[in-house]
Amino acid sequence: MSGCGGGGGGSAPAPSVAASQPEPEPTTPPTSLSTGPSACTDGSADDFACDGISLASRLPLDAMGGTAGNDIWGWHDAQTGREYALMGMSNGTAFVDVTEPRNPVFLGRLPTATLSSPWRDIKVHSNHAYIVADESGTHGMQVFDLTRLRDPAGSQTFAADVIYGDFESAHNLAINEETGFAYVVGSNTCERGLHMVDLDMPNNPLFAGCHDEASTHDTQCVVYRGPDTEHHGRELCFSSNEDHVAIVDVTDKIAPLTLSSTDYPERAFVHQGWLTEDQALFLLGDELDELRLGVPTRTHVFDVSDVDAPQYLHAHELDTDATDHNLYILGERVFAANYTSGLRVLRLLDPATGRLEEEGFFDTFPDGDGPDFDGAWSVYPYLPSGTIIVSDIRHGLFVLTTQ
Repeated sequence: MSGCGGGGGGSAPAPSVAASQPEPEPTTPPTSLSTGPSACTDGSADDFACDGISLASRLPLDAMGGTAGNDIWGWHDAQTGREYALMGMSNGTAFVDVTEPRNPVFLGRLPTATLSSPWRDIKVHSNHAYIVADESGTHGMQVFDLTRLRDPAGSQTFAADVIYGDFESAHNLAINEETGFAYVVGSNTCERGLHMVDLDMPNNPLFAGCHDEASTHDTQCVVYRGPDTEHHGRELCFSSNEDHVAIVDVTDKIAPLTLSSTDYPERAFVHQGWLTEDQALFLLGDELDELRLGVPTRTHVFDVSDVDAPQYLHAHELDTDATDHNLYILGERVFAANYTSGLRVLRLLDPATGRLEEEGFFDTFPDGDGPDFDGAWSVYPYLPSGTIIVSDIRHGLFVLTTQ
């Protein structure tokens, strides 16, 4: 167990030394590609290879005032029913109305708080976007009220409503929308571990505590209702900690407790993972095993039904060599943004064994399929309409639909 700092009114954590990150910014300009719409027919949608997924539209980076893309998240406005893509770029965050998938509307851009950065990450809670950037000076966490997008006066340059400044730069953040806490990771505080923030008042985020036992690259934090009844109702973070997977009880923000740390064979860089909806399995992407070990694209599967003693089950291999990056799970489907091979959709065939099978794909990056850091950065599959949005480092925002 480790904790630093206090609750909402506590002092800010001490700075930590930054670590280098593996994802570079592309150095060559994008090629001219279709902006859609184009149905996936006979294995292609205009310039893009596909299977079962069609191109509704694509917004190039220059149409959003950007030069390189990174993270993506979505927002559904429950009041109006409209859907939005929030796309990170090296120089800021773009807001795009994707309610009509074939007719996306660029609403404007929130510039970076400080320096441009290849690493920008966005999450949403209670109609607010929370944005961090890595290796970006004193960027902090931008807070943006998304309801401002309801009546835009044409595309515009926005300003943040608030900047939370208890850290400078950060690699990523997660938000547990059920509890209203953000978990900033890879910052210059908390030894690059979990920097916890109370979001109860969006215009006044409050530092809540640290978990500083390891450098965390990404995390998913949930109120646990899985098979391990001993921990029911506790708030747990499933963290990808570069050289291991950690499960941490963060119910008490001042005194978080590490429940387990798990390694696996042929580990290179523990990047990001997601729980199945029954919270029994954890699926993980290792960002560097393809490049360093020469293996095919792999998704690692863990049995976490005993959170105190997870078991590594196996690695599911695809028929590509691309580097995997970010994956998310909706129902029985796994949506994986695998850089140069684009979006891959897997189906969980057997929850007991974690057996997977690819059922569709859309290759956002026709320029190649090697283990490089280019192409699809992330995917957001949770819009109520079923529209899928994907961010591509070089080719911008993809708005996709399944057939």
